[in-house]
Amino acid sequence: MGKLRSRTFAMTKHPHYKWIVLSNTTLGVLMATINSSIVLIALPEIFNGIRLDPLAPQNTSYFLWVLMGYLVVTAVMVVSFGKLGDMYGRARMYNLGFAIFSVFSILLSLTYFTGVAGALWIIAMRIGQGLGGALLFATSPALLTDSFPQNQRGFALGINNVAGIAGTFIGLILGGLLAPVSWRAVFLVSVPIGIIGSIWAYAMLHDLGTKVKARIDWLGNLAFAVGLIAVLVGITYGIQPYRNASMGWTNPWVIAAILGGIAVLVAFIFIELHSDHPMMNVRLFEIQAFTAGNLANLLASLGRGGIMFILIIWLQGIWLPLHGYSYASTPLWAAIYLVPLTIGFLLSAPASGFLSDRLGPRIFTTGGMLVSAASFILLIILPVNFSYPFFAALLLLNGLGMGLFASPNRAAVMNSLPVSGRGVGSGMLATFQNSAMVLSIGIFFSLMIAGMQSRLAHALFSGLTSQHVPQAYAGAISALPPVAVLFAAFLGYDPIAKILGPSVLAHLPSANASYLVGKSFFPHLIARSFGSGLLEAFLFAAISCIVAAAISLLHGGVHTAADIQPEDVSDPAYGLEAAEAE
Repeated sequence: MGKLRSRTFAMTKHPHYKWIVLSNTTLGVLMATINSSIVLIALPEIFNGIRLDPLAPQNTSYFLWVLMGYLVVTAVMVVSFGKLGDMYGRARMYNLGFAIFSVFSILLSLTYFTGVAGALWIIAMRIGQGLGGALLFATSPALLTDSFPQNQRGFALGINNVAGIAGTFIGLILGGLLAPVSWRAVFLVSVPIGIIGSIWAYAMLHDLGTKVKARIDWLGNLAFAVGLIAVLVGITYGIQPYRNASMGWTNPWVIAAILGGIAVLVAFIFIELHSDHPMMNVRLFEIQAFTAGNLANLLASLGRGGIMFILIIWLQGIWLPLHGYSYASTPLWAAIYLVPLTIGFLLSAPASGFLSDRLGPRIFTTGGMLVSAASFILLIILPVNFSYPFFAALLLLNGLGMGLFASPNRAAVMNSLPVSGRGVGSGMLATFQNSAMVLSIGIFFSLMIAGMQSRLAHALFSGLTSQHVPQAYAGAISALPPVAVLFAAFLGYDPIAKILGPSVLAHLPSANASYLVGKSFFPHLIARSFGSGLLEAFLFAAISCIVAAAISLLHGGVHTAADIQPEDVSDPAYGLEAAEAE
């Protein structure tokens, strides 16, 4: 009865409250996802601004943490923040997220340190920004699920999910436009949105769900944070060179971090099963639709996450220079040429969310993953120097497939949850997705490097010596790990000019030096080895999507959980039984 009175009061106070929740949470998710990608394009200008070379071996870790620190923090904290939302109010935690995000955006724009101190400041402020983003990610789906009736949740969550994916691409374009003007503007752009959103959320949003009376599970929170951070940090350092190896997977510290993190996560499950007030109710995984949706989401995110980086490198390092674009302009144009991917998602995600409310999620989640797998297989047979209309068509197809999957899958997961578990459940969904993003970056970079390793060294040596580069220099450069070449292309630098340096180029005949730093030498040089890496990366993505499609068949029908829960929803087991009975 308490929930019913709360809902009736809210609708009497404002008859369109659910649309207020949708518009505000969509703004919050859009802002948070824009900031997850905006630095991708702006990294060269940011490091130029703090006067630090991101490609110097001693600075690679700073570059990776500026890039991935935000993702790691959001992955680690969303479950804990979702639980806090269940305990203290989802609207309150959501409002706090908007405020924290705004404060750290301002602090990022006020960076006046240079060198290593500047990089550490940016990393610390990005971590703070990630805390705000985690609060927004953790509570948005739960607020929408509380506000919308079950037959409209797919549509609402679809719109919210569209904002999340669109924000990733908007961030790429905004970063390319704002960074040349001022790298500080990359962080300042979020401030007005954050201030307006914070005030709007504080004034308008309130809780419809019943708060769960519980104590904070300090031991469980600590174990989860330590375990997941160790795994994600191990993956981050695994793609960096180690001694004479091109990657760091043989580094004892990387092995210890990953295995130790997994062991702590196993201990975390044991802790949660024996806790009176667990941070994560692992019994939620007894709900088939919840488990299937999270596993499918994990695999879909694995397929989608790292591919973004591979496509950007493909465009920036090979295709755009071959078609006349300067290396400095390639980051912005790469974002523009990837727009068909966003268009496909924007077209299919709201429609599939709306239709799945009536027809059930299974046909859309399974079909979407099969369409995405087909697009990855077709990308394998595309030439490295492709015709753009075909490339755009495959991006559109991939976006359509991912959009077909995303909204119904999220709605199926949220509909399967008891009211008392929606906050922690939405946090778990976000954790799977954000962790998969970091994991996929490690997997795809490793697959690309493994595919390029055998051919790149020979291609570099023979290509450089044919242009009169001394054999000693050519040998040293060809021995560099492929990740150095990939990072240079990813950051929009001319890889050969960056690797050779002005001192070597100055001693070469002018015609040879001009050809080496031109727009065709490097793309032709790595095209064959890069194609080998693409084969392995796209094949992995296709397999991930096919397995996700098979798991999606386990989704339930149109209605998978009760819309009105028992009055004593503070009892996790009681709420779970009600969800399963429906």
